[in-house]
Amino acid sequence: MRTLHAITIPSRQSVFKQLFARRAFVLSFLLLILGGGIFIALIMPKFGSLAEASLYSGQVAPYDIEAPYDLTYESQVLTQRQQELAANAVAPVYSSPDTEIARKQLERLSAALAYISSVRADRYASSEQKLADMAALEYMQTSHDTGLAILSLSEARWQVVYQEAIVVLEQVMRSTVRENRLDDIRRGVPTLISLSLSEEQADITADLVTAFIVPNSIYNEEMTEVARQQARQNTPPVMRSLVAGQNIVQRGQVIAEQDIEVLEKYGLAQPEERWQDILSALIITAVVSALITIYLRRRGALVKAPLGLRSLVVLLVLFLLFLLAARIVIPGRTVIPYVYPLMAYGLTVAALFGAEMAIISSLPLAILAAYQIPSALDLTAFYTLSSIFGIFALQRARRITDFFTAGAAIAISGALVATTYRLLQPTADVVGLATLAGASIVNGVASASISLLLHYFLAQILDMTTGLQLVELSRPDHPLLQFILRNAPGTYQHSLQLANLVEQAAERIGANGSLARVGALYHDAGKALNPYFFIENQPTGDINPHDDLDPTVSAATIIRHVTDGVTLARKYRLPRRLDDFILEHHGTLITRYQYVRAVEAKGGDESQVDQEAFRYPGPRPQSRETALLMLADGAEARMRAERPKDAEELRALIRGMIESRRSLGQLDETHLTLRDLDTIVESFTTTLRGAYHARIQYPQLQPAQDTAPEAPNKDAG
Repeated sequence: MRTLHAITIPSRQSVFKQLFARRAFVLSFLLLILGGGIFIALIMPKFGSLAEASLYSGQVAPYDIEAPYDLTYESQVLTQRQQELAANAVAPVYSSPDTEIARKQLERLSAALAYISSVRADRYASSEQKLADMAALEYMQTSHDTGLAILSLSEARWQVVYQEAIVVLEQVMRSTVRENRLDDIRRGVPTLISLSLSEEQADITADLVTAFIVPNSIYNEEMTEVARQQARQNTPPVMRSLVAGQNIVQRGQVIAEQDIEVLEKYGLAQPEERWQDILSALIITAVVSALITIYLRRRGALVKAPLGLRSLVVLLVLFLLFLLAARIVIPGRTVIPYVYPLMAYGLTVAALFGAEMAIISSLPLAILAAYQIPSALDLTAFYTLSSIFGIFALQRARRITDFFTAGAAIAISGALVATTYRLLQPTADVVGLATLAGASIVNGVASASISLLLHYFLAQILDMTTGLQLVELSRPDHPLLQFILRNAPGTYQHSLQLANLVEQAAERIGANGSLARVGALYHDAGKALNPYFFIENQPTGDINPHDDLDPTVSAATIIRHVTDGVTLARKYRLPRRLDDFILEHHGTLITRYQYVRAVEAKGGDESQVDQEAFRYPGPRPQSRETALLMLADGAEARMRAERPKDAEELRALIRGMIESRRSLGQLDETHLTLRDLDTIVESFTTTLRGAYHARIQYPQLQPAQDTAPEAPNKDAG
């Protein structure tokens, strides 16, 4: 039967091997998913370019394109451009001056002058009627002032104007008059008038002549187009030469029409999947995956923890989500890359898993997000340095303000990095620098806000105890603390003392002081359900209920406060991490007082007593924080019982208690070192000595013989 029993029940070692093999398989699977996600994110911008029918003029080049071989060809685009330049340089063609137009205008002027002469000679018309008659001329419009000037001239002076106007118009119309020079010719009429005329006569003559000057050389569109076509035909073809390896277009450059032409000559106008891009993405994916794998192997605690795989899944999803979103949003844009809150990833990971993990994973994320982007170096520095500054500023994320302090650090550092790189560019200006600084500020606020929300929700998913939760749980108005205070005030005060004790020691050995403090506050919560069975809640002088109980029943009542504590923790929805403090603060020790009573009842024969009935269920402390609570609980209880006289006795008492716990194997799974234990002894000694210092004995004042005794001061001492 023993052999059968050994065969059917697997050994603990085999169970561990199976569990480790399963975790290794899941870890390998997660890393494979990570690598595939990174590769897809890197080549995803290529999918967009492959989806297009072809490259086109005015498009931003998605990648560098080089000439695969030497090529010389006649560029139709450049030749046509030169032909158009030659055609545009051809002057417009006009017809020869038309004498018929000149004669017709002279006849019209003569008729107008004769009409004006008849108006002037009308003795029966008033001046207003004469002005109205002159205004009715068909081919010219005389102004009121010009009309008055004509009427005021003497007949002799008018005849001079009459003759001069005909002479000047004939002279003008004999020359070439074109539409494009009509205004210039009209402005030059006064220079053609004889200087023998008075200024008044010259002005009248100029007004009369100007009205009848019209183009006599007309634009010939047909002949002009023939001349331009001839110029195009005479333009020699433009040849273009390229050598192998020469850049046709650079990534990020706007593609010109002549670039499309040469791409068509090479057959590269249609986007195609280049093997260099695929190979490059595979290499960088392999490098990043190897980096993460090596780090996880070095930090095996994350993988081996109960929630290790769940934490890895959350990290993987976060990493890929931020990367995929970056690869969708960033390429092809100028300002948005500086607004994209990539730093929220680092803040979230730092708040959940620590600064080391955040920095290690933020660096490859920054490199991958800026991969194959024209300003990759600038963006990588921007994302990396801003993330590191934010992570350092976040510290332990104990308060909401810590997140916005980190956001301010991201904004300031990001603005400095972005403007530093932009200043190196020749096109830098104040508007561009201000835009980048504003984008960095928006990034800082967005990163802080997003990380705060992610931190809250992911902590719930991972059932983690975060700094913000610890602050809330340590508030005295927490419902469970109020329940303990009302029902077991002695336990509440005892928990406060232990909280101070373990927090100081945890800080000194590098453990989580906030977690240790909060764990100490709730570790004895179960005592609040049966408070009077515990000595700190029993009024002085009352009968101890354990004196009348069977030692086994008494021990069960004492031990029960552990399971009762877990029940209360579930009822008040405490984080599962605090269950460890409730379950492990006594480890697998026995209730010594009840066990000794049971042995005495059996006449001192320990073989007659089942020791397991007096043993706490455990488990033994699994972390430094729960181990500190066990040691602090024992040190505080031992001090109350033995009341050492000085610091040396106290130190020896604490050291003996710790050595006792260590010899019983209670600290075997806590990773505490001997140096840590020495530090804990000194910390406990300092804290307990300050908390339980000796008090002065106040002397009593003896009343004088001849005076009545005074009422005692109840508030003294």
